[in-house]
Formats: sequence, C-alpha cells, structure tokens
Amino acid sequence: MDQRSADQTGAHQGGTLQAGTFQTGTFQTWRISTFTGALIACYFIPTWTIFAFRIMVSPIQGFYERPNISLALFLSDYMQFSSMGTVRYAWLLAVGKLTVVAFFTVFLVFITRPKIRKTGGCDEALMMALGIGGVISFASMIMASKVGEIVAMRLHITELLLLLGTAVLMAIEPPLRREAAQELDPGQPGKAANDAELLQKVA
Repeated sequence: MDQRSADQTGAHQGGTLQAGTFQTGTFQTWRISTFTGALIACYFIPTWTIFAFRIMVSPIQGFYERPNISLALFLSDYMQFSSMGTVRYAWLLAVGKLTVVAFFTVFLVFITRPKIRKTGGCDEALMMALGIGGVISFASMIMASKVGEIVAMRLHITELLLLLGTAVLMAIEPPLRREAAQELDPGQPGKAANDAELLQKVA
C-alpha cells in the first residue's frame, strides 16, 4: 500500500514538474511584442509581396493600383516625372517592400528557434522591418493626403499604426533577460539533473 502511494506520488510530482517545465519553457518565453510582430508579419508578407510582384510584372499598371497610387500620382502631378522616371520609382518601391518582407521572413524563422527567441536575437530583424516599413507607410500617407486619395491614405494610416504599435510594445516592454531565459530553458542539463534528483527522492 505504501509502495503504491509512493509510486502515485512520484508520478504526480513528475507530471507536475513536466507541466511546469512546459509552461515556463514554452509560454513564458514569448513576449507580447514577439507575438504581435508575428501577427503583423503574417499580414505584411503576403500583401506587400503580391503588390511588389505586380509592379515587377507590369510597372505602370501595378504602380497605379490602390496601395501604390499615392506615390504614382504624386510623382506625375507634383514632380512632373516622365514614364521612365515613374517606372524607376515603381521598381524602387517594389524593392523597398520586398526588403520589408525579407526582414519579416527572417524574423519568423528566428522565432521558431527557442534559444534565439529567448535571448532576443530576433528583435533586430523585426526592428529593421518596422523601421523600413514605417518609412514607406508614412511617406505614402503624406503623398496620399497631398493628392487627395482618401481611401489610400486610410490604408497607409492603418499599416503605419500597426507598425508603430509593435514598435511601441518593443520599446516599453522589459527585455527578456538572458539569466531568466536560461532558468526557463527546459533543456538545461542542470535543471534536468535537479528534476531527476527530486524524483528519486520522492520515489
């Protein structure tokens, strides 16, 4: 009877340790800014990739679509650019958006690695994506207001707020300390040894 109780107690303690390790090792290492960055990356990667490739396939037609029309009208109305100059700026916009997409993709790859995520190694890629994307969205918003494109301006304001919101979260959220990340790491040899020793004592 005592042996059975000891076995049940040991199994319960083992399950509690595994559950606690899973919770601390998996969920507490995800910061709000990291999760938010992953969400907006899932929006910007397909959206900006599609419109960038439309510009690459047909520069003039893709440049005059709704997400890009503010820059196209600003160049034609205020700067009096020729068609070749407009095509050059269309390609420049496509390259800028694909650069943002590339940084967001690198960020998503990094957050799948627990060690990189815990030490904050994915923050640089996210900051670059937020910075370049914020500049593009802000410039597009200003140009849309100049040419009177209200719908395009609302789109650029929404994208800018998404990027700024994530940047503010990264600024005000306390960084994940390396020491705390190592304590929460379920794969540490020292922590595994302590858990095994505790289970032996209970048994």
